[in-house]
Amino acid sequence: MRIFVSSAIAAAACLAAMPAQAQTGPDPDAIPEDAAEGSVFDGDWVQVGVGVGYGPDYDGSDDYEVFPLPLIRGKLAGVDILPRPAGVALDFVPDGDGKVSYTFGPVVRVRSGRTGDIEDPVVAAAGELDTAIEVGPTAGVSYSGLLNPFDSISFSVDARWDIAGAHEGRTISPSVTYFTPVSRGAAVSLALSAEHADDKFNDYYFSVTPAQSLASGLPVYKADGGFNKVGANLIAGFDLDGNLLNGGLALFAIGGYSRIVGDAKDSPFVAQRGSADQWLGGVGVGYTF
Repeated sequence: MRIFVSSAIAAAACLAAMPAQAQTGPDPDAIPEDAAEGSVFDGDWVQVGVGVGYGPDYDGSDDYEVFPLPLIRGKLAGVDILPRPAGVALDFVPDGDGKVSYTFGPVVRVRSGRTGDIEDPVVAAAGELDTAIEVGPTAGVSYSGLLNPFDSISFSVDARWDIAGAHEGRTISPSVTYFTPVSRGAAVSLALSAEHADDKFNDYYFSVTPAQSLASGLPVYKADGGFNKVGANLIAGFDLDGNLLNGGLALFAIGGYSRIVGDAKDSPFVAQRGSADQWLGGVGVGYTF
């Protein structure tokens, strides 16, 4: 059950998170005692899906756009495939039978903020940025059976470095996720996370250089490293035949809020031309086999 919850609502990985309180879990009697037996997730499995999201044009923007939400997750030859925002991670640590499990492996993300069509003409005048490809390790731990036999809380952290020569910096993204089934055919998840970046990253995305100032009219600004974003996402998954464990089609929905913080919040790209408040919504469909 825990595996399904994190896969069917894998769009949770699509954005960052902010502190919020989880609700009490469902009545354990609502879920059969044999729910974890005979599952499509017992061996190798794959979930693919697609959805549509609505969110900011780039981090700190107050212009919103519609964008695709692709989804892939699974387990092949004992290796877990884990979704990430615009990327993917692999977990090479085998799952045990106890309540505690661990994850460790590589993670990759493509970051394309302010690389394409920029709606704000002033920000566009400052120039487009290059696409970053970030790689590094991910590690985490998960505890199950907290408020009912099938819920879980997970703690993880990704550390990534740009290898494409864009920002050439490093980010560290800690997160905590609580998820639980609410019936045999539905599950919800609350994800909380943050992003900490070094000087190179924050300077690339949030500073205004003299050349950018001359082109756009924005004041010169220097952003130092530190936390730049915190937020919260609430995600729900609904199996179309009412059984989470037999695979097939499922729907997911996501709603989220994040807040730009630190030097990033004071950047003219955010404070003058955008907003520190960032909202997200999305729906999609996935198929598990």
